[in-house]
Amino acid sequence: MKATYFDDDDTLVIHLSEKPITREVSQDWNTHISYAADGTTVEIVILEAKAHGMLPAEMIRAA
Repeated sequence: MKATYFDDDDTLVIHLSEKPITREVSQDWNTHISYAADGTTVEIVILEAKAHGMLPAEMIRAA
């Protein structure tokens, strides 16, 4: 998993897989999910992430 935040346009991209994207679905106006052919989630894009409280994110590591 790799998360990238673009400060200029307040966009958070969470990349979950290297599989090719075959379908994209808008959950609402600011959340978009991309899927691979097998139905697994490849990427989640959140627009206005800071404005909606998605950042700063806190990382919790397992012991």
